[in-house]
Amino acid sequence: MLKMFTTQLTGLFKRIEEKAEFSFEDGARLLAQAPVGDGVIYIFGTKEMKAVELEALEGAEPFKGVHLLTEAELSDADRVLIFSRTSADEDAVAVGAELQEKGIPFVAVSTVIESAGADLAEMADVHIDLRLTRGLLPDDFGNRYGYPSSIAALYVYYGLKFTIDEILAEYEE
Repeated sequence: MLKMFTTQLTGLFKRIEEKAEFSFEDGARLLAQAPVGDGVIYIFGTKEMKAVELEALEGAEPFKGVHLLTEAELSDADRVLIFSRTSADEDAVAVGAELQEKGIPFVAVSTVIESAGADLAEMADVHIDLRLTRGLLPDDFGNRYGYPSSIAALYVYYGLKFTIDEILAEYEE
């Protein structure tokens, strides 16, 4: 089972990388505008996506200059990175709507789903789709399980972080 999960997870990473190649670059450029200027990059994750917040702030290689999105006064020089399981997540949509209203650019990472309400993917300046609509493994009854949303989000986080680090290194030269 672990071998099958690993294969499926590798395939998921490959799909994200292939389908979001330009979004990684666009998102990193948008976020890098904050430290290059007078702004700060803020991060916000809902539910299990708090794992990404923890990795950015407390991981072995913290994302320098990134702060947790709180009730702080944001300026138009700031940028925000939002992670949620789906594009219809109520908390993420509420944060996205508030940012949009204040004119604060943001990047969102979530699985795009059809919803009747507001959609984070449509609100975000740049959106990266996790492409995780169901579990990766089949069971004996035709169902699927093994829904690694935080693992996929961490993959995207690192893709953005590495690209931002490259952009900032070029800027400092």
